[in-house]
Amino acid sequence: MRRDTVVGDTTFPMVPGPGRRVVGASIRVAIATGVPSARITGNGRWALLDADGAAVTAAGTGERWSLSARGARIRAVREDDGWSVNVAAPVALKPIESGARLSLGPREYRGELMIWADDDRLVVVNRLPIEEYLRGVVPLEIGERAPGERAAVEAQAIAARSYAYTHLSQSQRFDVRSTVDDQVYGGVNAERPLSDAAVAATQGQVLRYEGRIAETPYHSTCGGSTAEPGEVWNGERGAPYLRRVSDRVPGTDRYYCDPSPRFEWKRSMGGDEIARAVTSYLRGRGSRSAVGAVRSVRVDRRTPSGRVGALVIESADGDETTLRGNEIRYALRQPGGELLNSTYFSVERAGRDGFVLRGHGYGHGIGMCQWGAIGRARAGQDAATILRTYYPGTSVGFVP
Repeated sequence: MRRDTVVGDTTFPMVPGPGRRVVGASIRVAIATGVPSARITGNGRWALLDADGAAVTAAGTGERWSLSARGARIRAVREDDGWSVNVAAPVALKPIESGARLSLGPREYRGELMIWADDDRLVVVNRLPIEEYLRGVVPLEIGERAPGERAAVEAQAIAARSYAYTHLSQSQRFDVRSTVDDQVYGGVNAERPLSDAAVAATQGQVLRYEGRIAETPYHSTCGGSTAEPGEVWNGERGAPYLRRVSDRVPGTDRYYCDPSPRFEWKRSMGGDEIARAVTSYLRGRGSRSAVGAVRSVRVDRRTPSGRVGALVIESADGDETTLRGNEIRYALRQPGGELLNSTYFSVERAGRDGFVLRGHGYGHGIGMCQWGAIGRARAGQDAATILRTYYPGTSVGFVP
C-alpha cells in the first residue's frame, strides 16, 4: 500500500470476528511479530508486570530497556547499568505516571505493551482504547488532508472504527496487525490535528446494516467504478451493501477520484520479468510450477466493473498459467515488493519481448474509494452521504 500523502489500500478478509461491541472498548494491535528483541523507553515512569499482573520492576523516565526471548521466558535488561530480570511470558509494560507513554524503537504508543515469547522471537502488542488507536490509523490511511476535505477524513474515521469493532476477539493474542493486513497504524508519531478532530467529532460512530456493525473494506482509487467482492476475491460473495458504485460526477465525464495520482497508470514489463514474478508467486503458494519464456499475456475474462477476472500467461512451450482476481496484483508485483496497482487494466504488446499494462485505480476496488471520498468532500458532501454512497443500504449509527 502506498503511503506518503496519498490514500491507502487496506486488504480486508471478508469474515469478521465475533466482536466485543462495547463503547470505549480497547483493541490489541500487533506492532512487531517475530522480532529477536525490542528496545523500550518511556517518557514517564512505567512498570513491568508478570502474567498475573504483579509488578516485577519499575523503570524511570528515559531509561532504556532491551527485551529478548529465552524460550518461554523474557529477559529484560536495563541498558544503562546491565541489570536484568527473567520473567515467564507474557509480560505487560504499563505506564504508572499520568501522561506517560512507551516507545518501541523510534515509535511512541499510547496505552500499554504486551509481549509474548515464541521460539526466541517476540510478539509485541499495543493495547489501547479504540478511539486512541484511530488517531494513529486515520492519517496514514486517508493521508494528510486540507480542512475542506474534512468530511472525507470523518468518513475514514467511521470506516476504520467499524473495521476495528468487527475484528475484536478474545481468543487470540491480538485483534489486528499494524500493517496493510488490517489497518496501517503508526502510534503517536502518526497523529495529526485534522484527523484527531475527525476522530473526536465522530466518536463512537460506526457504519451499521440491519442492526449490526458493517464490514468496511476500502481502497485508494477505484478508477471510475468500485467492484463487488466476487470480482476480486475469487468468488467471495460478500455483504449485500458491497455493491458496484459509479464514481462519475453527475452530468460530466469526470470522476470524483480522478485527482488521484494513480487514477490512470502505465507499467511496462518484459517477458522475463513476468516469468520471474509469476514463478515466485506460485512457489510462495507451495506450487512447483515455473513459468518459462513468455509468449503472450492476454485478458481471458473481465468482471462487470471492467476489471480483469482472469489473466492467461502463455509460455513459449505452450503451457498456460491462469491468474484470477486480486491474485493478479500479487503475482505481478514489482521486484521491490509493491503490488500491481489494480486489476483494472488492459495489455498491449511492446516490441519483441515486452508488454505494457495500462490501467486505472489503485487497490482492490471494493467499498469506499478514498480519493472518491476526497473528491466528494470537496464537492460539499458530508461524511454520512459519502459512506451511504459507497456502502449502499447502510447508515451511520453508534456502537451499542
